[in-house]
Amino acid sequence: MRNNKNWLLGSLLALSVASTSATAAVSSSEAARLGDELTPFGSVKAGNEAGTIPAWTGGLTEAPDGYKGSGQHHINPFPDDQVLFTINARNADQYSEFLSDGVKAMLDTYPASFEVPVYQSRRTHAVPEFVEKNTRENATSATIVGEGEGLDGAFGGYPFPILHGNNEEKAWQAIWNHLTRWRGISITRRSSEVAVQQSGDYSLVTSQQEAFFNFYNPEGSESELENIIFYYLSFTQSPPRLAGGAILVHETLNQIVNPRNGWGYNAGQRRVRRAPNLGYDSPIAAADNLRTADDTDIFNGALDRYNWRYEGMREMYIPYNNYTLGKKGLPYSEILGVSHLNPELTRWELHRVHVVEATLKDGARHIYGKRRFYIDADSWNTVLLDQYDGRGALWRVTMGMLKNYYELPGVWTALEVFHDLQARRYHVLGLDTEEPKTRVFTDDVPNKRYYSPASLRRRSVR
Repeated sequence: MRNNKNWLLGSLLALSVASTSATAAVSSSEAARLGDELTPFGSVKAGNEAGTIPAWTGGLTEAPDGYKGSGQHHINPFPDDQVLFTINARNADQYSEFLSDGVKAMLDTYPASFEVPVYQSRRTHAVPEFVEKNTRENATSATIVGEGEGLDGAFGGYPFPILHGNNEEKAWQAIWNHLTRWRGISITRRSSEVAVQQSGDYSLVTSQQEAFFNFYNPEGSESELENIIFYYLSFTQSPPRLAGGAILVHETLNQIVNPRNGWGYNAGQRRVRRAPNLGYDSPIAAADNLRTADDTDIFNGALDRYNWRYEGMREMYIPYNNYTLGKKGLPYSEILGVSHLNPELTRWELHRVHVVEATLKDGARHIYGKRRFYIDADSWNTVLLDQYDGRGALWRVTMGMLKNYYELPGVWTALEVFHDLQARRYHVLGLDTEEPKTRVFTDDVPNKRYYSPASLRRRSVR
């Protein structure tokens, strides 16, 4: 599966003259720690001294009884777990060192309703054997191209399971682990997103999404990536005024050499057009402008508009193993509170996270002046993200409600939630409990013409 051909060398030659290079990959002896004192994906295998974070013992790789396969809504593998304690506005100071600034702000902003129910910590993340193998190989070969613009020497696994170098380089590596994290090979799902107003009112926007994670193509190699991390298609199915529209994205590995390619299909005009504004802080209309293009997936896209700094590891309460939020038949009206998700349906646990801060460069444009990332040390999902406006005020708080998809296996978001503290509104992405199926994962490798602009129009149905 691996091919060490330096396929980016020619296209990046001119860029490399003006860019700095990151430190070399880790040594073979350092990489040997993976699977020993470290998990196969680079986190500390041992639990913490207090015993409140357990040791990793292999993660969750088997489905509970009654689960019939991918597409079925997940059965909670921990039905007997009980809330240990609940953090609220009255006792938040007692747990302050384990809370992000965004979570503290949510408790301050919604003191009567927002709570953090804490359960025992379960380190459920796991990956298939081929991802483990490729991650070990990536550890000794992967490097950052330029100043965070792209990757070289990585394929089919986490590029940087062992962070190294200075604080800027570690920050780039952590973010690239998030951008290329394991989420399966091919996926199809039908789900809804909503923008919840101050009154609690909302309207569903429902779509069918398909994605092929080219970076994990079991038939591919680094030399065959063609600068594409993944292909993504989304067809809007309701409401009627939006039905028939579609978006196609080719997510590039190096967005400075080749920016993200995007196309949109307008059902009324029956035309496919280039979509040049699918990056950075372009607003997403279906989210009622509560989510930017690079907010999707908690964070995506190019790193070039920010200065990056790694701030170290922390133990924090984060959303984890949120199976109740994906329970089949659970009405959206029970999930969606007036100002945030119904906290009684959420699950938070104590886990280790990497903290990364991004500060807008002088002269660069973005609505967020600063962003602070909290990245799960096991799965490399950015699970919490605090976003500040140009004046330095905390503005938006993003939460990835994680759970283990044991059919993969691997941890990914069940829902993505975007809170605007100033507007007192929020947006939710990924609702599917009222759908007959949840995400369907397969190992299928599609013909890449399936994700071509030429196929977009004929596949779009009003």
